Amino acid sequence: MIDTDPKGDEAMLALDSFLCFAVYSANHAFTRIYKPLLEELDLTYPQYLVMVLLWEKDDQTVGSLGERLFLESSTLTPMLKRLEAAGYIARVRDKADERQVRVQLTEMGKALRQKAIDVPRNLGEATKLGPDDLERLRAEVSSLRDTLLK
Repeated sequence: MIDTDPKGDEAMLALDSFLCFAVYSANHAFTRIYKPLLEELDLTYPQYLVMVLLWEKDDQTVGSLGERLFLESSTLTPMLKRLEAAGYIARVRDKADERQVRVQLTEMGKALRQKAIDVPRNLGEATKLGPDDLERLRAEVSSLRDTLLK
């Protein structure tokens, strides 16, 4: 936050001036929109993200999924177990390296993609932003995240 308010220190602790709070509260708003959409798929938001990555590219390692989602394996593994129990994925040891666990879509997991196809469109419509504005905002927030992670 850049302090441009002549009130100085008082403005520094005004909640509405916190970028982090704007992002945090926007996340809660996104959750409210996603919840009913994902309930129809019987997925939580983190599970949905795993499925999206597998729909993009099937047969990935747990490590590569965690890297893309900014999650540790210890956080990702219980989620993968639930997706496996639901019949959407299979976890198998890598034949070339037994230490690696690979995650693959089942037929049921592949079929779920068709049911999820409208989720991004519905979310985009809820924002009331056009495609160019959505992409600009996504790129700016991603850039900010990358800067903070350095």
